[in-house]
Amino acid sequence: MQTAVGLVAATGTLVPAFVGLKAMAPGLSARVPLLYHAALLRAFGVSVDVEGKPVSGGVLYVANHLSWLDIPVLGSKLQAVFVAKHEVGQMPFVRTLANLAGTIYVDRQRRSLAPRQAETVASHLARGGNVILFPEGTSNDGLRILPFKPTLFAGLDGALGRRVRVQPVSIAYTEVNAMPLTRNRQLEIAWIGDMALAPHALALSRMGRIRARILCHEPVRPADFPDRKALARHCRQVVEAGYRRLVRGPA
Repeated sequence: MQTAVGLVAATGTLVPAFVGLKAMAPGLSARVPLLYHAALLRAFGVSVDVEGKPVSGGVLYVANHLSWLDIPVLGSKLQAVFVAKHEVGQMPFVRTLANLAGTIYVDRQRRSLAPRQAETVASHLARGGNVILFPEGTSNDGLRILPFKPTLFAGLDGALGRRVRVQPVSIAYTEVNAMPLTRNRQLEIAWIGDMALAPHALALSRMGRIRARILCHEPVRPADFPDRKALARHCRQVVEAGYRRLVRGPA
């Protein structure tokens, strides 16, 4: 009940405010998604610690992907738009929120659209905007980091590759009710396969207080790598090492 009340209050208050500010004061509206995501986390009893410094201004944040919960966790700390699967844009209610936030959709089943989608990301970065990308292409069970898909780094070449920065980001869930997260509890947080969102969110709201940790790594420039594959490998290695440290290291 507390979670439901929090969700309704956050949506009923901040979404209309965002729509109004976007029309009248675009500069101020950019911070509303941060507040909305933070309100969602409070409703679900999730706290977030950040280690390292997130950079800004034409930055592509690349992170591992464990759950739909990653969206508000990262969205509460990083002022950026998300790159999401085409299917997200088909989900009722979620679609509305994602569209308002400027989400960039990627349809991996229609390869002919890949150049246009890459150009959309590149254009946003070129204008000084920030983008959050999950280069695994899907969420996983939290027991491993999947390979990063080089195709998702398309468009970061030429002059743009010398201007923009790519910042690897590790995200982990480390505690539930002040106790270290066990493997079984990790699997409860993970959102994989064809899990329905609503039942998973309801189950997660009953878990108790969850602690999430974000580790921001040293940013790099795409132009410093020979190709997209090398950039993807570097980011995965850094993110995976950071994830292991967050999970296994001292709290």
